Order: sequence, then structure tokens, then C-alpha cells
Amino acid sequence: MKDKRVWPGGARLALSIVVNVEEGAELSPRDGDASPEPVDELGITLRTPTRNFGNESNYLYGIRAGGPRVLAVLARHDVRATFTAAAVALERAPELARAIVDGGHEVAAHGHRWVHQYRLGEDEERDFIKRAVASIERTTGRRPTGWLSRYLVTPATRRLLAEEGFLYTMDDYSDDGPFWDADTPLLVVPYALDSNDMKLWTAPALTPDAWLAYAKETFDVLYGEGAGAPRMMSLGVHLRIIGRPGRIRALDRFLAHAASQPDVWIATRHEIATWWATEHPRP
Repeated sequence: MKDKRVWPGGARLALSIVVNVEEGAELSPRDGDASPEPVDELGITLRTPTRNFGNESNYLYGIRAGGPRVLAVLARHDVRATFTAAAVALERAPELARAIVDGGHEVAAHGHRWVHQYRLGEDEERDFIKRAVASIERTTGRRPTGWLSRYLVTPATRRLLAEEGFLYTMDDYSDDGPFWDADTPLLVVPYALDSNDMKLWTAPALTPDAWLAYAKETFDVLYGEGAGAPRMMSLGVHLRIIGRPGRIRALDRFLAHAASQPDVWIATRHEIATWWATEHPRP
């Protein structure tokens, strides 16, 4: 009898690399927001409708310099990742969008813009989701099947995603493997915050070596547990963060560590979701 505990090819761990593309879609008075995006690395928060041109250029770095570095590292290790993109970010960076698609990566939706949708009413949120889908399909030629919010969601979010035809949501941190949502036909493919490179911004004293050590420890524990039950690891990174010269080698070394172990399936979120839905149909 087929053992449904394991991933394709008998892999004991599914590894999902998630690259967040938010640059150019962040809060800014140029797009009608009441205040600009906070500067995480400096702890600067402005509460006035003043454009922070310095921080806008900080985000632009992710598109101009960080993105090519991240794509190069993924290509060097022959890894296809899931790029969770705020739709407007890709609209404003068409060359990056083409490079992501040409690299064989998945593009999942990370909102229409990188803003908090929990403040939206149901009709507004429905429109927010629809605009994200339409934009990403125009930019990449492919309709997204997965969704990641900017952390906060509404009670209607999953229902609206299901109505729009999404296969999976990442807005969950409760497990180390996929599971079906109880109230909608959505598959939940959990994300992880503890291993996210955002900590390198919010806690600048954290070194890339410390972040790498934590990521490798996470991998090793889940890989060990995967001998008895399916385990999945999420590693989330950002163009403007891990794409810096002093940090990019940490991603490179992590992927080398993952490749050093047998029976590891490095896959996109869409691949993980479709495999799980086939092998573990919704009850």
C-alpha cells in the first residue's frame, strides 16, 4: 500500500522558499495613504502625509539590486521559489516580473498593494482581492492560486478567496504541514514568522549568521521529524532585506545546507498544495 506520509519521491521534508515582493507597493502619500511606510531598520515612523523619499529609495533597492541577487542565488541552486507579490509592486517593476516568470518561479498574491486589508469592509476586500488577481495575471500571464495577506485578515478573507477560486492560503502559522480549512474549500499551507528575514530589519542587532543558524536548526529538526510524518519548512525572505550584500550569502549557505541532505523536496507553494490536495483530498 502506498505510504501517504511521505512527499513525492519519498522525500521526508518539503522545503518552501518564499520571496516577498512588496517594494513599490508600500504605504506612501503618493498613493493616497495618510502616512508613509515606517523605516524598520531605523525605527522611524512618520504620522503625517509626508513622502519619505529616503525610505522609498530603500525599498527601491530591493527591486534594483536585491532582486537580481536573490534570483541569482536561486538559479545557482536550481531552486524554484514562490514569489508572494503585492500586485502593484510587479506592475511598477516589469523587468523583475519577467525575470521571475522566466526563472520558472510561482507568483502568489500578496494583496493588491502591501497594505493592511483588515480595515476593509467586505465589498472593499472583495475588490482588493479581485484587483490583485487581475493585475498579477496581466503582469505575469498567469492567474495566482495562492494568497498571503499583510499579516492581518478579516473573518471574511478565506471565504472571499475561495469565491475567487484560490487553491490555498498562507495566512496561518499553526502547523508544519498543509491542512484543509474547516469552513471553505481552501487548503491552508502554513507560513512561518520565526525564520523570516524580516527579523534582520526589526532587530538590526541580529546578524546574518545568527539568522542562518536559526534557519539551519529549523531545517534539521523538521528533517529529523520527517522520518515519521510529513513535515514542511517555510523560509520567507525579502528582496530589500536578504538581497543586501552583507546578507545574501546567508541565503546561499542555507540552500547549500538543504541540498546536502537526501530526500528533500524543494518546491513551490503551488506544487505543495496540488500534491497535498491530490493525496489528501478534502474530507
